[in-house]
Amino acid sequence: MKTAILNELSARFPQLAPLEAVMLEAAGCLIRCYEQGGKVLVCGNGGSCSDADHLVGELMKGFEHHRPLSQPLKAALIKSGGERGSYLAEKLQQGLPAISLAAHSALVTAVANDTDPSLVFAQQVAGYGKAGDILIALSTSGNSQNVVDAIIAAKAFGLTVIGLTGETGGQMKNRCDLLINVPEKRTARVQELQLPVYHALCMMVEAHFFGNSDLHSS
Repeated sequence: MKTAILNELSARFPQLAPLEAVMLEAAGCLIRCYEQGGKVLVCGNGGSCSDADHLVGELMKGFEHHRPLSQPLKAALIKSGGERGSYLAEKLQQGLPAISLAAHSALVTAVANDTDPSLVFAQQVAGYGKAGDILIALSTSGNSQNVVDAIIAAKAFGLTVIGLTGETGGQMKNRCDLLINVPEKRTARVQELQLPVYHALCMMVEAHFFGNSDLHSS
């Protein structure tokens, strides 16, 4: 399944073919993280912030595969909520735990106001992160200070860091465990290629855990 997803990606975006190996490695890291009970933190600014939110959305609910709850969880919901619990048992889906670090406006503005705006992501890594978790850091330039600071914190706390950047990798190049640097330099063009990259990552991870479920459109 992973190979088929990457083959399709390279067929649609031939310029991304050289990144297949690192993307396969990144998908493997994400899978191992989830198998060990970990979670994924994601950060970025501006358009990359939107991409962080988007990526989290694909992980936290069904993307291309149906993700029904287990029968014991369904039974527990019915026991807890009766008729409404039965409804929840049928509608809720299994999620792959992921948090967008730009989504918490009160916390972000508190850190920016009380300490240093460049620490808004690093502070959350310090609060949420634990060894075995993953930080996905998005920056088209690879030089966003708050993203770089989040990476520094993540490495200190034992997280694996997957970076998504433009061609040069910027400061992130030598700080990430895995760097997926799409072959573009202009911000808009980098973002246009990062979307199919993180979609493919989410597809590979979801297929590993839920690949036997029926496909659906979301």
